[in-house]
Amino acid sequence: MNWDVVDVKPIAPLAIRVQFADGLVGRVRFEPSHLTGVFAALNDPKVFEQAHVDGGAVAWPGNLDLAPDAMYQEIKTCGEWVLR
Repeated sequence: MNWDVVDVKPIAPLAIRVQFADGLVGRVRFEPSHLTGVFAALNDPKVFEQAHVDGGAVAWPGNLDLAPDAMYQEIKTCGEWVLR
């Protein structure tokens, strides 16, 4: 699928750069207010830096992942997906 993530790289505290199968590149940024519940682990920079691609999605240890289709649409429209 076009929205399969093929590369991910942490670029700043609480931000990652993603590249999709069709070549689209953009940024995902987390607002601190989003890092609750299962995402609370991402407050730890050592955990956040472990972002990787798993089955076409951005993932972290502990079964955390982001929906690649929603990410793709927001990045295609705005160049960035901000999770609030």
